[in-house]
Amino acid sequence: MTSPFQGKEIWFLTGSQDLYGEDVLRQVADQSQQVAAALNDGDDSTDVPVRVVWKPILKDRDAIRRAALDANADDSCLGVIVWMHTFSPAKMWILGLEALTKPMLHLHTQANVELPWAEIDMDFMNLNQAAHGDREFAYMATRMGNRRKTVVGHATDPRVRAKVGTWARAAAGWDELHNLRLARFGDNMRNVAVTEGDKTEAEIRLGVSVNTWGVNDLVERVDAVPVATVEALLAEYDETYDVAPELRAGGERRESLAYGARLEAGMRSFLDDGGFSAFTTNFEDLGGLRQLPGLAVQRLMADGYGFGAEGDWKTAVLVRAAKVMGHGLPGGASLMEDYTYELTPGKEKILGAHMLEICPSLTSSRPRLEVHPLGIGNREDPVRLVFDTDPGDGLVVAMSDMRERFRLTANVVDVVPPDAELPNLPVARAVWQPQPDLATSAECWLTAGAAHHTVLTTALGLDAFEDLAEIAGIELATIDAGTTTRSFAQELRWNAAYHRLAQGF
Repeated sequence: MTSPFQGKEIWFLTGSQDLYGEDVLRQVADQSQQVAAALNDGDDSTDVPVRVVWKPILKDRDAIRRAALDANADDSCLGVIVWMHTFSPAKMWILGLEALTKPMLHLHTQANVELPWAEIDMDFMNLNQAAHGDREFAYMATRMGNRRKTVVGHATDPRVRAKVGTWARAAAGWDELHNLRLARFGDNMRNVAVTEGDKTEAEIRLGVSVNTWGVNDLVERVDAVPVATVEALLAEYDETYDVAPELRAGGERRESLAYGARLEAGMRSFLDDGGFSAFTTNFEDLGGLRQLPGLAVQRLMADGYGFGAEGDWKTAVLVRAAKVMGHGLPGGASLMEDYTYELTPGKEKILGAHMLEICPSLTSSRPRLEVHPLGIGNREDPVRLVFDTDPGDGLVVAMSDMRERFRLTANVVDVVPPDAELPNLPVARAVWQPQPDLATSAECWLTAGAAHHTVLTTALGLDAFEDLAEIAGIELATIDAGTTTRSFAQELRWNAAYHRLAQGF
């Protein structure tokens, strides 16, 4: 997956005014450049992954409005960081805040870490007054209803850079949604409610373009794959995975793997040529395909594509967003589905999987490449990768269409090893203990009407989706260690009232 941060920028905007004179403003410019540089320091994978670009000091409302319009028009700009170094009267920001459509982070910081107590004079106080300059700005942003992330602390503090970096990842996710084209191969699974949704509203609210192509459009691509391409993929499979004996060169099922390679090459060709970054399939609508794509979907997800099974485009959107936001971080992201429970008291946990399509980015082990009957879809036995998800922190997120809005439901989980081997379950899988416990988690999940298809990410924490939801202005219902069923149900009622009122009339 090409870095989604390559060629992208976060603009650093500093507010002041002409009142202080040129000498002070030169110091403001110098110190604000130092703050921007500090945000660019550190490890890109764990701190700010997008280059922070300093912009000249903003001293009047026309310049502020122009900076906002320029940010809106620049495709490389993911969002803006604003800081009131001195005191920037907030009425100057009204037109700019009204015009700004890019994500905004308010950095409440100052140039110095320690106060030079013995040296402080009125010149120092006039220069370093962000403590109340930022309060003036925040009042206006709040009064105008501007959505924003607020981060407090010195720019050299790793905790501050980490928060800014998480927001930058969410801004990149938002940018991706606005450029995302999703191809549905066929329709969604018949009579299933949660895989439905308003695709027009999704484009209005999120920017994503969701459209459908006949499965046989894909079949043409699959059938046209050159033999040399198939052979190259087979060699790659042999080198990358533990290939079951019957699928190895000379094995009795090698042709099944060759068709799996043909599926991958054909799908990749279709998606790349169409500029698609996400897609769906449906085992009820396979047209002339000989197998339900398993290995092909897994490898495409591993390369960063979003995917949703059974036509579930909303989950495909989430998977792609998680791939972009988590790029470069340890762990991965995949389509997931809650399948079955371990309900022994004290050992409660969830076994998640899907028919075939779990992304190998969730494991650091070497997956096994196997072929087995599927028992559904009425096609040839499909090839697939089999593995257990690595233990560690995780987050399960679903998107539901609640008629007048989209709702994200997120559950913080602990991914754990299976209690025993699973020799008869020939699919990739994950086992997790949901926070705060299975009963509370499941009751809250059901109360929220959250989907059974999800994205499981082991790269991102809850904060990334909190930032994304704030940027997008969509609902996020959170289930974590502090959740109770009573508080969660009340939160949903408050959310419903707020988001309905926020739609206007």
